[in-house]
Amino acid sequence: MRRILPHPLLSLGLFAASVLLSGSLGAPSLALGLVMALAAPQVMRALRIDPVRVRAPGAILKLAGRVAIDVVRSNIAVGQVLAGRRADRVSGFIHIPLDLRDRYGLAVLAIIITSTPGTLWVEYDRARGRLLMHVLDLVDEATWIETVKQRYERPLMEIFE
Repeated sequence: MRRILPHPLLSLGLFAASVLLSGSLGAPSLALGLVMALAAPQVMRALRIDPVRVRAPGAILKLAGRVAIDVVRSNIAVGQVLAGRRADRVSGFIHIPLDLRDRYGLAVLAIIITSTPGTLWVEYDRARGRLLMHVLDLVDEATWIETVKQRYERPLMEIFE
């Protein structure tokens, strides 16, 4: 079975997405969904992607809640900046030393930072383990470094390493 469906959740997701996007349960739509569900995982197998190992599944929910709260707070802060209520804002780049080395953890961190309004993942230097991040409202560099390391990096290390 693993030979035909090496990534069953991916197959199921692709099939469902294809059928939903086509908006039809006709034979052509189902056939296209089936072809995609069977072909794409074979491509993934050829890429030899390492399996994800989640060490602390409970920490995922805690991190997701924290990120949701931070996204709402950041939306409010960016709204204040754009409305002109924060004329003293200073944007800038900061380097954050990271201890996280798992590539899936780094990918999730990149998503968290980039999806939070006012922040942007710019570059990651693997050799030095440093993240270059842009912040729209950079008040205190040390506070940003501590925030990223404690609120995001530590839970991601718990989950992935």
